Amino acid sequence: MSDVPPATTAPADREAASASPERAGAPERTEPREPAGPPVTGDDDPALRAAYRLCRRRTKEQDPAEYALIQLVPAALRPALHALWAAANALDDLGDDRTAPAAERAARVGAWITALHRELPTGASPDPVRHALVDTAHRWRLDLSELRDAMAQVRDDTRGRDFADWAQWRAWGRDNLLPWFGQVRTVFDRAGVPVALRLDTREAYEEFLDGVRLTDILTDLSADLAQGDLLLPAEALDRHPGAAADLARRRWSPAVAALITYLTGLARQWVSQEGLTRGMHPGPATVLETMAALLRAQLDAVDAAGPDLLRSPPRPALHTRARVLAPARARAALAWSLTPLTVPPRRRPAAHRPPAPAGPAPTGTFRRPPPHPSGARPPEIAPGLLPAHVAVIMDGNGRWAQQRGLPRHAGHRAGATAVREVVHGALDIGLRHLTLYTFSTENWHRDPEEVDAILDLLRGELAENPFRDLDVRLRWHGRAGRLPPDLVDLLHLRERTTRARTGLTLTMCIDYGGRDELTRTAAALAARARAGRVEPGLIDEDDFARHLPHPDMPDVDLLWRTGGEQRISNFLPWHSAYAELHFTPGLWPDADRRDLWQAVTAYTRRRRHLGATPAQPGEPAGADGPSGAPWVTAPAAGPGD
Repeated sequence: MSDVPPATTAPADREAASASPERAGAPERTEPREPAGPPVTGDDDPALRAAYRLCRRRTKEQDPAEYALIQLVPAALRPALHALWAAANALDDLGDDRTAPAAERAARVGAWITALHRELPTGASPDPVRHALVDTAHRWRLDLSELRDAMAQVRDDTRGRDFADWAQWRAWGRDNLLPWFGQVRTVFDRAGVPVALRLDTREAYEEFLDGVRLTDILTDLSADLAQGDLLLPAEALDRHPGAAADLARRRWSPAVAALITYLTGLARQWVSQEGLTRGMHPGPATVLETMAALLRAQLDAVDAAGPDLLRSPPRPALHTRARVLAPARARAALAWSLTPLTVPPRRRPAAHRPPAPAGPAPTGTFRRPPPHPSGARPPEIAPGLLPAHVAVIMDGNGRWAQQRGLPRHAGHRAGATAVREVVHGALDIGLRHLTLYTFSTENWHRDPEEVDAILDLLRGELAENPFRDLDVRLRWHGRAGRLPPDLVDLLHLRERTTRARTGLTLTMCIDYGGRDELTRTAAALAARARAGRVEPGLIDEDDFARHLPHPDMPDVDLLWRTGGEQRISNFLPWHSAYAELHFTPGLWPDADRRDLWQAVTAYTRRRRHLGATPAQPGEPAGADGPSGAPWVTAPAAGPGD
């Protein structure tokens, strides 16, 4: 079977020597020619065929285990996976090239990413690896902006990495690996074989990837040490005094041996996640199970290497790999033979319209939000007067639709447009936290058709990812048990791929209830008290806050509700204890960034004492702590949504 996409399945042309400049002069390995695939279509492109074959060859030569795993998937999916692997590896190679100083390596990585951003809309590139990657992105409708932070991390790694503890190490590894694995999962999803994770296996999946990262570090220990790198947390090194110094001198010692035994044990535990593939399609399940078996074999080789580990990377024996791969190939062949696949043809960008911003912006930069259509400019607010956290109850979608004779779901769709506008307005004024009451625990009592429409709208907005090129970190607050697994998967994906962003934190409260949040927090505290980790009589507000689902969420400064109602409806009761309240009569779909600016500007004129004595004589103290009576800008405008 040819290993190029169906639209380019003729035997590949011989690669030009210039296709792999960094490997020029390396001996060419001869591979048996595979049978030709289906007839070549009008999209046949010799340069593209050569690009895909280059990615395939690099995968096979540089990572035989990864190549063997890709061979377990249907031939139609392999080119996309080869392109993704080759792109990730090309970036790593640029970042690891110690023949160049760190600043130059960082510049090369940045230039590679900037070129990818420029080339994505065109669907082509003069660089063969990027050519295959941008074609894969177009063909499989991949959102490569999800790789923005992972790619930027490679650039930042050129300056060196130090980790104080396992938490920092995990964050670094997951930020790098999860987005790339997410692209692979999307390819399966587009082919009609979604790799949906059950809610109870999500942490197991991320821990599995921790094991992948640790196994890779142990395997490449000799090369990393030769470059002066030791990508292990101080927390692990401190368990074995003297090991760090011995490793720096590349000296095998009892402390080093004990450290390696400890680390291989951890990695083996992390990659052996029972139940991870339960309920999964047998094709992807076979790939994951085989990957775990190969990783364990690699860890056995690390354990057996002894002092040689510091001189060269260990590899499992060929017969060991064969024992793992032979039955896996049989299981995979059977699974895929019973599975119809959807393989998209090559999708060329339309020449008659401007290219969509499908890819990541140049490394380290984000686009500014588009200006307001009216030309209105944001108010200039001194940083000390700007609220840190604005929370919004978006009321009135249903009434907006009914007033226009439309179904209620049309109001929710118009409300989604208002969300985009208000997020743009928050970015315009430099707001740090914006929390939106998107779907409450009580909303499940609505008509099932309306609930389904709301969840479908959320799914569509998350898939479209309208804030991909803006400095917006997305977070989700709420329960997972009743939400569709694919929606939860998208929410976690957006959280993972934006968590390194430092601009606006946008928290979507979905299946959220304030009393539920407080009840869960009390239960967590009770469990710790029962375990003897906290003294019940000494629990204070700080203890309670630390056990909230999002303990780092700041208190709400301004709570704004549209739609004319004057209540907080079980929304963020802990965080809103001292919030200024702002009620407006307009329905949410009619709101835009100017309404947010008006609310924030009015907030800046409030004098907040938080129960303290007024700073100036004669200034009235607030009867209700920070602000006295609730702040109402207009009378109520009728019944709720």
